[in-house]
Amino acid sequence: MKYSFAPDVPVTLPVANSHENFPVRRIYCVGKNYADHIVEMGGNAKRDEPVFFTKSAQTIVKNYSKIPYPRNTTNLHYEVELVVAIGPNGIFGYSVGLDMTRRDVQKIAKSKGGPWSRAKNFPNSAVCSNITPSDQVKIQNAEIKLLKNNEIVQKSNISKLIWSINEIISYLKNDMDLKEGDLIYTGTPAGVGAVLPGDILLGQIDGLEEINVEFV
Repeated sequence: MKYSFAPDVPVTLPVANSHENFPVRRIYCVGKNYADHIVEMGGNAKRDEPVFFTKSAQTIVKNYSKIPYPRNTTNLHYEVELVVAIGPNGIFGYSVGLDMTRRDVQKIAKSKGGPWSRAKNFPNSAVCSNITPSDQVKIQNAEIKLLKNNEIVQKSNISKLIWSINEIISYLKNDMDLKEGDLIYTGTPAGVGAVLPGDILLGQIDGLEEINVEFV
C-alpha cells in the first residue's frame, strides 16, 4: 500500500512479565465514577448514566518518564485511575493510569456547556504503567492510591466504582466501538489536585506495576 506520507508508528505498552507489547488503538475515559470525587467537584453523587470522553493513543506516556508541564494551563491536575486493557477475548489486563487534566480549561468549558476535549486530550495526558494480564491479578477489591512527592493524596478501593468494570464495558460495547487494543480509564477517587514542575507522582494499585513519573 502506498501512503501520501509515512503513518505514525503504533503506540504500544509493555506487557508485564513477558516480552510482548500491547498495541493501543483508542482510549476511553469514564468521568464521575467515584462518589467522593463527584462530591469534591461540587456534584451530586447519584448513580446517573456514566459519562465518557476519549483521548488519542498518542497522548500515552510510559513509566518513568519526565513529562514537560503542558502549555495553555496554570492548573494541571492529577487523577489516578485503574486502566482496563481490552483484548481479542475481552479483558486482556490492567494497569495504573493518570488522567492528567487541565482543570482551568475544563472549568471554562463546563461554564459554557462545552466539551472537555482541550482539558483532557492533549500531549502527555494519559500516563500508563505496563499492563498486567488479567489472569495474574484479582482486581475487584484492590486498593488504589497516589503519592505526590511521597505524600498520599488519593486513596480508595476499586470496589467503590459506581459503575463496575463489566458495566462500563457493556455500555461501551452498546454505545461505542469498543475493540481489542482499546484502553478504558475507569475514573478517579477523591483527592485530585495540582501538579507543578519538580513534582513526582507515584500511582499504585494492588497487584499491578506502579506508575512513577516526574513533571519538569
